[in-house]
Amino acid sequence: MARYTGPKTKIARKFGQPIFGDDKSFEKKKYPPGQHGPNKRRGKKSEYAVQLEEKQKAKYTYGILERQFENMYKKANAAKGITGEILLQYCESRLDNVVYRLGISPSRRGARQLVGHKHITVNGEVVNIPSYQLKAGDVVAVREKSKTLIAITESLRSRSTYDWLIWNDEQMSGTFNSAPERIQIPEDIKEQLIVELYSK
Repeated sequence: MARYTGPKTKIARKFGQPIFGDDKSFEKKKYPPGQHGPNKRRGKKSEYAVQLEEKQKAKYTYGILERQFENMYKKANAAKGITGEILLQYCESRLDNVVYRLGISPSRRGARQLVGHKHITVNGEVVNIPSYQLKAGDVVAVREKSKTLIAITESLRSRSTYDWLIWNDEQMSGTFNSAPERIQIPEDIKEQLIVELYSK
């Protein structure tokens, strides 16, 4: 199962945003990485460079590699509606992302690990594929044997709430009502730039 395993803070500094979650190292150095520090002169970026950077930011944010991301774009482009918005909806509908949004894990990386280690069920069945696309009405839950895991119980104490997800504390399960509208997605991603890049 391919995934990005490189440095997180360096990537976050590149984009100027803590895209992997809270990061103390990033807070200390919010400027791009490089031996010359924050005062290094940086020329104006080309249109292509800006578009490419936005695509990379989206990929790193959701933990998706290039081929998978490109396939998602093709699928979004073929669907009816606004391509960029549909692309982000596909990203948000991934099982690992929903596990993260439900608060079962404090990060997408952690959510991916929980899914891969068979701690998560979808509609009562164990699913260990992080990229699994959820449909409206699907119920994502913590497997019965995993409900006492400290990592999960600690994470749930500080969970956030989202309009498109319904959480049940007693059953430790959440219902995926529908893919979120663009205005509901909190990620700072300019999806139109990604569409422009792939349209070339």
